[in-house]
Amino acid sequence: MPDFFKDPFLVSILWFGLSLCAAIRVILMNEINNYKIFKYTYLNLIHFHSLYEPQPAFYYDSNHYGPIFAFIIAPFTYLPDNLACIVWVLFNSFVLYKAILSLPLESNQKILILLISAHELMTSSFSVQFNPIMTALILFSFTAVHRKKDFWAGFFIVLGILVKLYGVVGLVFFLFSKNKKHFILGLIFWFGTLFFLPALISSPGFLLHTYREWMDCLVYKNQLNIHSGMQDISVMGMIRRISGNYAISNAYILIPALVLYSLPLLFTKRHSKPEYPLDVLASTLMFTVLFSTGSESPTYIIAVTGMSIWYINRLKTRKSYIPFLLVFALIITSFSPSFLFPQWINEHIIRKYSLKALPIFLIWIQLLYDMVLETRKSREISTEKTYILSA
Repeated sequence: MPDFFKDPFLVSILWFGLSLCAAIRVILMNEINNYKIFKYTYLNLIHFHSLYEPQPAFYYDSNHYGPIFAFIIAPFTYLPDNLACIVWVLFNSFVLYKAILSLPLESNQKILILLISAHELMTSSFSVQFNPIMTALILFSFTAVHRKKDFWAGFFIVLGILVKLYGVVGLVFFLFSKNKKHFILGLIFWFGTLFFLPALISSPGFLLHTYREWMDCLVYKNQLNIHSGMQDISVMGMIRRISGNYAISNAYILIPALVLYSLPLLFTKRHSKPEYPLDVLASTLMFTVLFSTGSESPTYIIAVTGMSIWYINRLKTRKSYIPFLLVFALIITSFSPSFLFPQWINEHIIRKYSLKALPIFLIWIQLLYDMVLETRKSREISTEKTYILSA
C-alpha cells in the first residue's frame, strides 16, 4: 500500500477535504434545503409551531427527526445559513471521525476504515444530513460498552433513538456488557432526561403533542418510502422493484432477516475470539440500513462503515472473495451516485432497482455465514479439549 494511505495526517486531510468539497458544492448550487429543515426544527420548537407540518415559505419537504434534534442543531442556527451549512457538514464528519478512532483497533486498521468510508461520507455530506453522526452514535455505544462505560452507552443509544430511531440497534451491545445493571440504569436515566429535555425550550404539553405528531409522521413516511425513487434503497425495495410487486409486505422480509441476524448472537457466551464483537458491530451497521424502508443513498455511510469493519476484520483470512466483495461494493454502492460512475447506468439500473443495497447484502450474508461457521468450529474445538482432558 502506498505511504499516502498509511499516513494518518494525509488520510485525515482526505476525510475532511472531501466533506468540505461537498459542502462548498452544496452552497454554490444553493442546495441547502435539508439544513433549513434542520434549522426550523429548533425555531419551530421554541416558537411552539409544529415540527412536522410543511412550511413551503422556508423549505420544501418536511422534518422527520425527533424533538431532541433541536438541541443538536441549535448552535448552528445562530450562524448565517451558508456558513452554518458548511460547519454542520464538517461537524458531522468530525464526530464520525472521532467515533472511528475510538474503536478497539490498531491505528492502521482505523486509517483503512477512514479510507474505505471517505467517499461514502462525501456522498452523505452532499445531502447535509445527520447520518454520519447517527453512525457515530452506534459506534460510540459499542466502544462505551467495550471500555466498561455502560452508563454512557445508554446515552448514545437513547440519543440515537430519540433523533432517528436507528439508535435502537445499539441495544444489541447489551450482550457484551460487563455491568448490565449500569447499562440498564443508563438507558432509564438518559431516556427520562433526553425525552423531556426539549420541554426546557418549549413546554411539557407542546412536547408531548410533538411526540405524537412525530410517530404519525414516521408511519406516514414509511408508506411513502415504498413508492419513492430516492428511498427504500433496501433489500425490501430491491425485491419490490425487481419483481414489480410493490404490495409485498415488509414482514415477509424483515422476519427472516431478524432470524438470520440473531443466529450468531445465540452463541455469544461460547465465542471467545476478540474479533467477534466487531463482527456483531459490522453486522448491526449493515442490517440497520439494509432492512429500513427509510434508507436512501446518503444513509449508506452507516452500512459502508460496517462493511469497512467487516473488511479489516477479515484481512488475516486471505480469502480471495474478500477483496472482490469489497471492490464490488465500492463500485456499486459507494461510487455509483458519483461522476466516477456512468450516470445512465446509475439512474436506469442501480437506482431504479435499489441495487445499491446488493453488494452490502451479499457481504452481510457472508459475514453471518462466517460467524456461525466460526462459532461451530470454536464449539467443536472446545468439545475436543474437554474430551481430551476428561480422558
